[in-house]
Amino acid sequence: TECEQEPGSLLWIFVMVGNIVRGMGETPIMPLGISYLEDFAKTENSPFYLACLHTATVIGPFLGLLLASFCAELFVDIGSVGADEITITATDARWVGAWWLGILICALLNLLVAIPFWFLPKSLVKEGETNEAEETSEKNATPLQENDKNETKQTMYDFMPFLKALLHNPVYMLFICITVLQFSAFDGMISFMPKYLEQQFGKSASDAIFLIGVYNLPVLCVGYFSGGLFMKKFKINLYQAATIAFWVSLLEYLLYFAAYWTVCDTSSVAGLTVSYQ
Repeated sequence: TECEQEPGSLLWIFVMVGNIVRGMGETPIMPLGISYLEDFAKTENSPFYLACLHTATVIGPFLGLLLASFCAELFVDIGSVGADEITITATDARWVGAWWLGILICALLNLLVAIPFWFLPKSLVKEGETNEAEETSEKNATPLQENDKNETKQTMYDFMPFLKALLHNPVYMLFICITVLQFSAFDGMISFMPKYLEQQFGKSASDAIFLIGVYNLPVLCVGYFSGGLFMKKFKINLYQAATIAFWVSLLEYLLYFAAYWTVCDTSSVAGLTVSYQ
């Protein structure tokens, strides 16, 4: 076939560039969105709003896994190959799902969701205050525009000292390390757990993706949302929140560590775990 005649195809570059562009568009949402909420929300309401934001970030992957499960049941060449011409099933190791279909659907949805962001105001009235802040900002609009260039230059000069101060902040660096470890564990599960379920339990790719989404992401949504409500109701300060996070993370580690004792028997694979004879 044409694919076999061109093993050195560079089409993967398009996928890589697409992921880079997607990352550039998605990255500002979390830091800028959190700052947006912190600036214009009451102190006691801020944790609840942040919990809603993080809950939404988990609902998205959950829906994405459901979409991936659906796409994995469709053959990769859907539309160009008839269903009667396909001689293998989704449980076959040679099966390749329509991975590209999910990318197109998500790209279209991202484009539609991004449109409302154009209509967000630059500033909001802080909760509990009147519109005086908005009137004041309108009066000061002209002087602020005149100082934009100077502020930009000053920000560039202050960036390196500010970055150096952050790198020497032990609390900040510890938080970065914890975040890296948590995301590494989550990414490892997302990357290898589907194949493990396929090989160990004989599940198809679509079933494995569906099970991961159902068993993991809904409880994360409950945790984020209930945590935000808990902090809002009891007015948890920063020190108390860090203490709670430490003990909950320790409990999570112990529960995950207990999974080492839940070992399944190794499947018999000719030439790998057993001989061909």
